[in-house]
Amino acid sequence: MQVKRFFAADMRQAMKLVRDELGADAAIIGNRRIAGGVELTAALDYKLSALAPRVPNVELEEELRKTQSRIVSAQAELSLRGEGEADVSRQLFAGLPLTAAEPLIEPTFDEPPRPAAPAAPSMDQRAFDTMRFELNGLRELLEVQLGSLAWNQLQGSKPAQANLWRRLQRIGLSGPLSRDLLEQVAEIEEPRQAWRMLLAHLARMIATPEIEPLEEGGVIAMVGPAGMGKTTTLAKLAARYVLKYGAQNIALVSMDSFRIGAQEQLKTLGRILNVPVTHVAPGQSLGQTLEPLLRKRVVLVDTAGLQASDPALRLQLESLAGRGIKAKNYLVLATTSQKQVLTAAYHSYKRCGLAGCILTKLDETASLGEVLSLAISHELPVAYLTDGPRIPDDLHLPRRHQLVSRAVSVQMQEEPSEEAMADMFADIYHSPSKRVC
Repeated sequence: MQVKRFFAADMRQAMKLVRDELGADAAIIGNRRIAGGVELTAALDYKLSALAPRVPNVELEEELRKTQSRIVSAQAELSLRGEGEADVSRQLFAGLPLTAAEPLIEPTFDEPPRPAAPAAPSMDQRAFDTMRFELNGLRELLEVQLGSLAWNQLQGSKPAQANLWRRLQRIGLSGPLSRDLLEQVAEIEEPRQAWRMLLAHLARMIATPEIEPLEEGGVIAMVGPAGMGKTTTLAKLAARYVLKYGAQNIALVSMDSFRIGAQEQLKTLGRILNVPVTHVAPGQSLGQTLEPLLRKRVVLVDTAGLQASDPALRLQLESLAGRGIKAKNYLVLATTSQKQVLTAAYHSYKRCGLAGCILTKLDETASLGEVLSLAISHELPVAYLTDGPRIPDDLHLPRRHQLVSRAVSVQMQEEPSEEAMADMFADIYHSPSKRVC
């Protein structure tokens, strides 16, 4: 029997290491949390001896007895609390006032008073955290195993559908979105027709604004983490408007007082386009800054890319979500970013109310499936696309079928591994519907 330990940042990565080194027949015999991730203990050719004598675990049995005692105490406390609340409810329904001057008087009975139950001891928060971590690890472990089983079953029973799953994985689409698309073409048996119809359904799922944001006008803010291309996108939008309508009815506003050179970059753009640039100082009201600019047809706002844990981000998002601002906030997403980065960006910035998203760096990306999955699943209209550094030539209005064609053209050339397909199926178990075929 071969036993080995594996260390990784999370359970899925640890399971992948086990599969790569020991194969799919390895058995997980232990897992625990460590600094920076998890530790898995796996064994190959592991067999539990039925004749092995049972060795009592004294520490475990003692902990179980303590836990049982705590449960009994907690139940007694909840029972007494429920009786007290019932007495208060009877007083309220009887129309009796309950004030500080008139305290609630308990009725007197002949029977002796019931002794109070002992108070439940406070549970150790670290024990709860450890238990929660272990349960989460077991859940992830089950998801990976179920995903692998579902994928193997689908390959054996429906090879044509399994081939479509592989092609969607090469594009980079998420598991739940792939499942929804395949349900649309489940009745089509011819593979080429099924693939064409699948891509057509994907194009229809991508939302785009009915009116271009610059044509609609108003306050348009670029939000998103650092490095997504907010300032460059704002420059392209400003140049696009000036070339079409002139510089009289547009203004630029910068809320970025954190990044070195950010204000100078916007000032240079304003001088080139002959457009006024206003800076919002820390602590200054955004509404007061925008008030003299509201006569402009378009006001473009550049924001600072801050970390989710930064208190300044919350203040910035609250300013943009203010009632008097009426800003249309667009989440700028670089298509070169990983899935986890894109998801974290959405959850960090959705608090300000998002009107849509702008996809940048399409000329550098190796996959569009991740960002399309995010936009579709969270119903974010795609307002603009950027695919180069030229201002404003590399700014485009989205065309849904062209965007899908581009996603297919930049797909992975090699076939996805069995582990990747199993992970894709495991992703489905995070969604409400668990059907995969």
